[in-house]
Amino acid sequence: MAKRFIQLSEVSEVLDISSAQAYALVRSGELPAIKVGGRGQWRVEVAELEGYIQRMYSETKTFVAAHPFGQGQD
Repeated sequence: MAKRFIQLSEVSEVLDISSAQAYALVRSGELPAIKVGGRGQWRVEVAELEGYIQRMYSETKTFVAAHPFGQGQD
């Protein structure tokens, strides 16, 4: 059975970012997460991480379309 939730350390591995950057994504609300347990450890639902990745692909596509490479650069 596949895991439903993953730790922030796993998020940072998947996205190839630092743990601090993964924490910042969660704290800013860009990447939805929950706090669990008495120590309040963060967990990210795998589906939410996949949704975040798809949003970033879409935003990147929009950015690239609006800023074509080599246009207006001398």
